[in-house]
Amino acid sequence: MKTYKKIAFIGVISIGLFSAYKASDDYFEVSKNLDIFASVYKEVNLSYVDEVEPGSLIKTAIDAMLKSLDPYTNYYSEAQSEDYRFQITGEYGGIGSTIRQRGDYVIINDPYEGYPAQLADLRSGDKIIEVDGKSTKGKTSDDMTKLLKGSAGTEITMKIDRLGVGEMTKTFKRAKIKVQNVPYFGMINQETGYIKLTAFTPDAGKEVQDALKTLKRNNATLKSVILDLRGNGGGLLHEAVNVVNTFVNKGVIVTSTKGRDRENNRTYATLDAATDSQIPLAILIDGGSASASEIVSGALQDLDRGVLIGQKSFGKGLVQTSRMLTYNTQMKITTSKYYIPSGRCIQKLDYSHKVNGKAEAIADSMKRSFFTKNKRPVSDGEGITPDLKTPESKYTKITQSLISKYIIFDFATQYRNTHNAISMTKDFELTDNEYQAFVDYSAGKDYNYNTDTEEALSKFKDQATKESYLDELHNEYEALLGKLKRNKSNDLQKFKGEIMQVLEEEVASRYYFEKARIEASFDNDTEIKEAVAILKDSTKYQSIILGK
Repeated sequence: MKTYKKIAFIGVISIGLFSAYKASDDYFEVSKNLDIFASVYKEVNLSYVDEVEPGSLIKTAIDAMLKSLDPYTNYYSEAQSEDYRFQITGEYGGIGSTIRQRGDYVIINDPYEGYPAQLADLRSGDKIIEVDGKSTKGKTSDDMTKLLKGSAGTEITMKIDRLGVGEMTKTFKRAKIKVQNVPYFGMINQETGYIKLTAFTPDAGKEVQDALKTLKRNNATLKSVILDLRGNGGGLLHEAVNVVNTFVNKGVIVTSTKGRDRENNRTYATLDAATDSQIPLAILIDGGSASASEIVSGALQDLDRGVLIGQKSFGKGLVQTSRMLTYNTQMKITTSKYYIPSGRCIQKLDYSHKVNGKAEAIADSMKRSFFTKNKRPVSDGEGITPDLKTPESKYTKITQSLISKYIIFDFATQYRNTHNAISMTKDFELTDNEYQAFVDYSAGKDYNYNTDTEEALSKFKDQATKESYLDELHNEYEALLGKLKRNKSNDLQKFKGEIMQVLEEEVASRYYFEKARIEASFDNDTEIKEAVAILKDSTKYQSIILGK
């Protein structure tokens, strides 16, 4: 059957299916536009000057259609189904490591502790030059992901090039990889526990509950807990309810969902006894805390169960539902909005009323006030506002450049390949001599950057030129620029404390993986310091919770 006949047949079937919905006011509009689309598709497929890929055309059309709705309604082809499954479950078959594109090759970025890559002694910075005897030169990160993934138990042979060591071959078996929702928990000090939650895939609630139980069992002096949701983009709604249930007793409503289809209207309450409903709690959030993270942080705030610290959250109050489609394809579709215990929806952007194709923030005049359990005022339409706001932390320009240009990464790689061991993470510190070694290592390497002052001077020069003042100000301008460059040459010493901190985190992660990166950051983490102080000051903690 020719393609155009197939299209006509699909069109007839589509119209036939929609005939069951004649009661709908927009039936004619739907059927008419399906017919138009089929006609356009047929003509392009038959008459376009170059050969086209029918499947690719359809996917482009579907993606564009869904993009016009919101960023969260997505279509997944059969080839993309594994990636989608990973988003939902956190599981895949592979080597257990993140990777990163660098030049013509892909390198190992961070191996997961206890999984095949780490057990085979693959290290951060290892350049992958062959997989199963085939060169990987020119392959992208997406290409390499497909090569490295595979069924658990299948064998893979990788040739790598290790900085300062040379080429070596590693042969090992892939495994089922389950990325942990809680990559780390431990004690900040003798009284304060810490739980880092990075995702909401299956068992997120159980992992948080188990972490808290372990902290309580192993630390008789435990008096308070920090739950870190910073950078957590969300996941499964019911796991958000389970996480709240760790700190809130049975039978408490955490969230409800409401959509156009009443079948999507549901109320979600805690199902079990809390692991601990009384322990003082601080929750850390930032602009990367979204969706399920906002359900957790918002519900705990609405229930006055903890103090929120950090920056305003992302503002995603939409719920997506998975739908299986034909030919092993599937989609994720926004079906409802969620509402937290006070009754507020924290969705920040209005996708139903776009201006020039862009969703606008919900107008202040449309925002409403709500109240927490203890009658503290909170607002909808703007994400979750923390009880205690902290400034967003940003690295200086030199540190940003040293990170983006791989100077810090490569020094840490070299350090690991020349030092067999370091002290435990919390005790690890680079010496002044080792920092000087880093300064010497950086000499002559390209990590050029523009300071904010340089950018301001550049704008000044442009404006002065435009207004014909530059000739008169030339000497003063050049003198300022020269002085700035001389001062800038001392930035490695001027910002030694910040650079040293990042270096220590990177080096420590080479030996103790993500756990080390987290522990090494404790001493210089603004939100953690604020949380520790608040949890220690019971009077101030209670005054925030009670709204006094």
